[in-house]
Amino acid sequence: MEGEAMSSDAKESKQVRQQVTPYMSVKNAAAAIEFYKKAFGATELTRIPMPDGRIGHAEIKIGDATIMMADEYPEIQFLSPESLGGSAVVIHVYVEDVDAFASRAVAAGANLVRPVADQPYGDRNCKIVDPFGHAWFFATPKWGM
Repeated sequence: MEGEAMSSDAKESKQVRQQVTPYMSVKNAAAAIEFYKKAFGATELTRIPMPDGRIGHAEIKIGDATIMMADEYPEIQFLSPESLGGSAVVIHVYVEDVDAFASRAVAAGANLVRPVADQPYGDRNCKIVDPFGHAWFFATPKWGM
């Protein structure tokens, strides 16, 4: 296969993107939602409280990205990064102005673990870890959105 030209079908399939919606487990989802509103400019779309006081399901929107979340449910192994000792996943979100976005997030209490910088693949991005242990890449394409 090495050295063979890529078929037009293969080229077309590489251009198709599927939508994936992250579903986060958070210790104290209510506090996380408020943090995301302040730090990331999130809009709350849905919140379903459960009889035991936990949030059973919530949705926020950051830019064009929808993120789902709920409080931890250890009884079904739905654990947060705090319980797991970190996150194995980084959520990537494109924003209009990553520099302003990162400044607001840090002012609200986020940890900037990789400063905003131009990347060779065409994005200007940064890595942030929120107070609930979730890791995020925020980026703006250098050629504009």
